[in-house]
Amino acid sequence: MQKALSALVVSALVLTSCGTIRDSRLNPFNWFGRSQSTAVASDGTGAANPLIPQRRASIFRPDAPAYSGQLLGEVSELLIERRPGGAVIRVTGVADRLGPFEARLVKNEDQSQAGTLAYDLRAYQPPNPTTQSDWPRTVTVAVHLTDQELRDVREIRVNAARNVRTSRR
Repeated sequence: MQKALSALVVSALVLTSCGTIRDSRLNPFNWFGRSQSTAVASDGTGAANPLIPQRRASIFRPDAPAYSGQLLGEVSELLIERRPGGAVIRVTGVADRLGPFEARLVKNEDQSQAGTLAYDLRAYQPPNPTTQSDWPRTVTVAVHLTDQELRDVREIRVNAARNVRTSRR
């Protein structure tokens, strides 16, 4: 009984000393100290990320033709999911016809203003008849935006043929 009691007292003393070792130099997690945040000076050029090179024209990579998809019927869902380094804009829409393919979020330069980012939900739609169910006509599209691209944005708008979905900060 006395051995168990003395082992209990010794283990209690050892465990209570862990609080002092946590802040001491003996703990290897403290060898580099705590991190500090400092502001980075902007160069004023407006470049989003200087480590990512800009695309240049090349004979091996011709310019892509303009996307000519049609506006989908309606936007049923707009979600903005925060991710490390930016956000993912996920949009679900319902097309007017059966079998939409190659759906995209195309930036609408006319409606994008300071603080507002506007997209059009477009897809190629074959001349198939419509169905009663929305499920076969539903498409989901996502686009990733970096923190630099979202820096001044307060509103994200997605346009369709019959409605507009908006999300604000």
